[in-house]
Amino acid sequence: MTVVRKRSRVDGQITGLAGEFFVAGELLKRGLQTSLTIGNAKAIDLFAHHPQTDRRFTVQVKAVRTRNVFPISASRVEREHIYVFVILNKAGDPPTYFVVPGADLAGKSERFGKGFRDKKFPGISPALLDEYRDNWSIFDER
Repeated sequence: MTVVRKRSRVDGQITGLAGEFFVAGELLKRGLQTSLTIGNAKAIDLFAHHPQTDRRFTVQVKAVRTRNVFPISASRVEREHIYVFVILNKAGDPPTYFVVPGADLAGKSERFGKGFRDKKFPGISPALLDEYRDNWSIFDER
């Protein structure tokens, strides 16, 4: 008798936490004081402060393990947040980042596809985020 093993599904909470740690690491490398909320602040994953510009940021991280649609709804976007979409990729390969101002997501929702405004299964394809790839300079603006 042949036993067929089901591939185990990776826990979404682990994926989200990995994304938050990777983003925190990138911000710290760039000189921003960064702290994780670890779920203690609803809809905010990270707080960051840029000591040279004295700007403070609230960051929302959306992570997926492989190139796939990022689950996010246009109706839940906060204009003042920075959204960092992370594709974790395989172990040993660096993550892929898309850094998007909340104002762009809120003000140009049609630019991110009709799926972003879908009521049942909202999301954004990584292909629609290409112009924001590695857009870390947003944290340096005065």
